[in-house]
Amino acid sequence: MSEQVLRNGNVMERSRTRSITQIAMLGAVAGILMNLEFPLPFLAPSFYQLDFSEVPVLLASFAMGPVAGVLTELVKILVHLVTKGTITAGVGDLANFIFGCAFVVPAGMIYRFHNVKSRKHAVVGMAVGTVLTSVVACFINAFFLLPAYGKAFNMPVEAFIEMGTAVHSSVHNLLGFAALIILPFNLFKFTLTSLIVFLIYKRIRVVLKGD
Repeated sequence: MSEQVLRNGNVMERSRTRSITQIAMLGAVAGILMNLEFPLPFLAPSFYQLDFSEVPVLLASFAMGPVAGVLTELVKILVHLVTKGTITAGVGDLANFIFGCAFVVPAGMIYRFHNVKSRKHAVVGMAVGTVLTSVVACFINAFFLLPAYGKAFNMPVEAFIEMGTAVHSSVHNLLGFAALIILPFNLFKFTLTSLIVFLIYKRIRVVLKGD
């Protein structure tokens, strides 16, 4: 009996150690990918940058569950801050953490918390995460981030609206900016992230702790 308990304890300890290692590794990769960003001038002003840092985070959420996804997201932000720093006094990084969690937590929950994990559950989870994150990003950007950036850089909110108008002529206020700039940008970003994960997860899940 005691030997069985000891054996089970050793297995649990190895599993915990492996999970921590994988979270750290995936978070580090995500942090590096966060530094490799580029603009999408046909969708948004240049201060909105596309990166693929949520790919490793979503992989962690699928393989180990939504809590692991949140921890990987946290490691990502810390790695980014250490390697590149911040120009927003941490405001943008906090928002990135919130958006990332809004994406990977529902996706991981829907995929993991089914008796039979399938591509259908993965797709549904990623779709829910994409829509939820895009909506959350609209409100946070319009009512918190853009005004905060304006104060940090001594820019009126109207300056951001003008940048949005240069991309989409129908942008005349913050609500228009949110609907015509922020929403399409995030839908594109997280849909592309979901597509990449959909294509690679089956190939690499054997090296991750998961189903």
